[in-house]
Amino acid sequence: MQIGLLTDSLSTLTRAEALDTAAELGVETVEIGLGGPHGGWSPAPHADVEELLGSAAARAALQKDVADRGLRLEAFNASGNPLHPVEGPADDRVLRGALQLAEEFGVDTVVTMSGLPAKPGDTFPAWITTVWPEENLRLLEQQWSIAVDHWGGLAEEARRRGVRIAVEMHANQLVYSVPGLLRLRAAVGEVVGVNLDPSHLWWMGADPLAATDALAGAIHHVHAKDTRIEARAAVASRLETIPNPRTDERAWNYVAVGTGHDTEFWAGFAAALRAAGYDGPLSIENEDYTLGQRESVAIAVETLRESLTVRA
Repeated sequence: MQIGLLTDSLSTLTRAEALDTAAELGVETVEIGLGGPHGGWSPAPHADVEELLGSAAARAALQKDVADRGLRLEAFNASGNPLHPVEGPADDRVLRGALQLAEEFGVDTVVTMSGLPAKPGDTFPAWITTVWPEENLRLLEQQWSIAVDHWGGLAEEARRRGVRIAVEMHANQLVYSVPGLLRLRAAVGEVVGVNLDPSHLWWMGADPLAATDALAGAIHHVHAKDTRIEARAAVASRLETIPNPRTDERAWNYVAVGTGHDTEFWAGFAAALRAAGYDGPLSIENEDYTLGQRESVAIAVETLRESLTVRA
């Protein structure tokens, strides 16, 4: 199992600076975000999807930048909502571009999210999380019908290109939990698996270790990202709409790996992943608003290094 890094975690640095920092800290693999002005949710600070698709020189430069530092490019990240009634086409183009690039780079994994469709005719998707009123379930089944139809095509393209798609279970997405992930996988095939990110599971009330066990054989990628549940959650609940940077006011916060859950958890998580058949990278994703980016990533690397040593 390797220590990896989604380089968006060092978004304030240039590509050269981010890769230098990764190598200096002992990171072994990198995941590159795609999107930016072309669609999707990554700021794409270190690669331009259209430039990479259109220029062999740009692709060669990225490969060289990674290899020269002793790193390995292990995934592209094309997170977005390909099912959105307005923004979906742009996000879908980024995702399909990532699949093409993965094939050309010999990278076997693209990380994304399931997306969330709207009711036909609407321009804004609704995330259904309750069974009442009854109209919720009618809309939910419509959403699944739309999603399975769209994802059938995405899965077929991924199979044709020899690439796996790792879907992150995330709030405001159709697939936000283990049952949803397994439902999508059963509908479109095993080329679709999970990007297992424990940070979202914690605030939604799931147990990442139990989720890992339930997803055995379906784990295509892993994000190492931590969450701390704050005291305010006891009164406010874990449903949170206060913006992420206002950390003192929130019920929970994304934090540097090791500052929400200690080494004992991360060692147990690594052991559970191995037992579930996963031995790939733990790709650090950092969104700690209280620490500098380099400091947060350094803490994460040290936590994971110690955790992997414990259960080596």
